Amino acid sequence: MSRTSWPNGAGGALSLSFDNLGEAAEIELGALDPDAPRGRHLTVERALPSILDALDEHELAATFFVEGLNAELYPDALREIAAHGHEVAYHAWRHEQWGDLSAAERAENLARGVAAFHALGLELAGLRPPGGGLGSGGVQVLREAGLRYCSPAGRGVGAQDGVALLPFQWRHVDAASVLPPLAPVREQMTGSPDPLDSAALVAFLGGELTTLVAEGGFMTIVLHPFMLDWLGEERLHELLNLVAGASRRDDLWVVPCANVADRVLTDPHSEHNAVLDATSWTGAGG
Repeated sequence: MSRTSWPNGAGGALSLSFDNLGEAAEIELGALDPDAPRGRHLTVERALPSILDALDEHELAATFFVEGLNAELYPDALREIAAHGHEVAYHAWRHEQWGDLSAAERAENLARGVAAFHALGLELAGLRPPGGGLGSGGVQVLREAGLRYCSPAGRGVGAQDGVALLPFQWRHVDAASVLPPLAPVREQMTGSPDPLDSAALVAFLGGELTTLVAEGGFMTIVLHPFMLDWLGEERLHELLNLVAGASRRDDLWVVPCANVADRVLTDPHSEHNAVLDATSWTGAGG
């Protein structure tokens, strides 16, 4: 999308996003003991309140991509996210690697999620596919399920068959700072494959925000509640302060992903230049 297409003459559009909630991904990976208690996960009981308070303090709205299982385990938490003015979006039912599912499995997964969230009074607009890939058939399953956008791995912004494409880049993901398979991403970021500390990540993202203002386009920052101890509340506030400052100056249009998707789908001046990649959490960074 061209610079002049964003509201208030902003240089670029930015969405803050938070991926994963509760124990859904741990269950999918087989990392949680079958006898372990459900419904008392630290990301919900400890990390989420801190994140919501920080977003309130900086007057920022974000998108929370959460697994559908949370509609059963943490319905009140999902309602609270929405009550704070944030978007609740989909991250598969149990963090299944989206690109590894068949089209029929993805359709069933989406239908289950849409119904579970609808029962809570939450309407899903978009999906971020775990692993970053859309799989065969691309956006067709999403469109048939009534979703307006998806946020796979890639770059740029655009639309396909009536579905907005709002890609994330691995270098804008907090976990890319430490995950061994994403060492090539760190090398792109800093020239070294060594793990980054939270201060280095925030400094890097600050530079990326400056570039976004200068060059235009769309960017989404991807944070994880389970990474909050690593990031630290001080660094979280530092990052949110950078984003809020850019928003107040109208340098950036900072809104949830659904708002960006609506703009992309309705603005006749949109430039559809989204380029997707096949990088996975379990693959090499790109």
